[in-house]
Amino acid sequence: MGEVRADRASRPLVYDTVFKHGLARLDAEVAHHRTFDALKAAGPVLRRVRAPRGRPIQTMGLTFPNPLGLAAGFDKTAEAFEELGAFGFGHVEVGTVTALAQPGNPKPRLVRLLDDRAVVNRMGFNNDGAAAVAQRLATRRRRPGGPVLGINIGKSKIVPDDDQAAVETDYETSTRLLAPHADYLVVNVSSPNTPGLRNLQAVEKLAPLLQHVRRIADRATDDAGREPVPLLVKIAPDLADDDVLDVADLALAQDLAGIIATNTTTSREELRSKPEQVEAAGAGGLSGAPLRERATEVVSLLRGRVGPDLTLIGVGGISTPDDARERLAAGADLVQAYTGLIYGGPLWPRRILKGLR
Repeated sequence: MGEVRADRASRPLVYDTVFKHGLARLDAEVAHHRTFDALKAAGPVLRRVRAPRGRPIQTMGLTFPNPLGLAAGFDKTAEAFEELGAFGFGHVEVGTVTALAQPGNPKPRLVRLLDDRAVVNRMGFNNDGAAAVAQRLATRRRRPGGPVLGINIGKSKIVPDDDQAAVETDYETSTRLLAPHADYLVVNVSSPNTPGLRNLQAVEKLAPLLQHVRRIADRATDDAGREPVPLLVKIAPDLADDDVLDVADLALAQDLAGIIATNTTTSREELRSKPEQVEAAGAGGLSGAPLRERATEVVSLLRGRVGPDLTLIGVGGISTPDDARERLAAGADLVQAYTGLIYGGPLWPRRILKGLR
């Protein structure tokens, strides 16, 4: 038994060594694509793997196998969400998907800050477009017992944020195509990498957009013979507290299913990495451990405002079971991670779930 315990304890250290001397020497986006290609190649095997058990969560009219999910950004085009469920994720949020296919921002656009266990990304919503993703989901049979599927939608880059009608039409296309395939739908207005997108978080712009998306989603699911899909909004950690509370009030007024808090941050305060490394990483959204404190604050602020019934999904800086417990204690019903998986490796979700048990 002693040898078994030592082997299990050493697994994170083994991955740390592989990451430090292997993956970390590759361009971050190249490493992601190689990992993703391997994941898809292993699909037939992974889809037969029994996912680790956790504490089921009932929320938004859905049953989540456990409280841990994979945040949007890893599987942008819904190609491997069920395979990711085999690692232990009780839900996988795919996207961000835009109405129009787009290549994203120029490379390099994904940079690690190793000393902070953080990532800077300025991907720019690179994805195949809503029509292609909808077609992919329509032709794939979902495995019973697989992860809950969230679909995250955002604004196409060429659509000006100051043209409300154009913005609503853009989101309408994605909603109409994707809502029938989603277990829950997320309106993303908080990525820092699409010009003007965060301006849509202002309540006077956000309110009519969410109303429009809700109408289109209800119509699309009704046409498909489905119940209405739960609708959430994802917000940034860089909002002032008063603005966070305004979004909370809006979510209640519009009877949204929930709020996802938070997206990446543009802040570079109190980082351990050398200033020259931070400068070299460039612009974009920072994710990972430095985001933990503010993301927890936002969840706590939201829960105090919305009461017990609205679903809150906490994301940002979750690296350990203690981080996940802290976010749940702050008021989150579910938690998500992405950067934690990058630094923790394929067994990381199982370690988080074991720690939560």
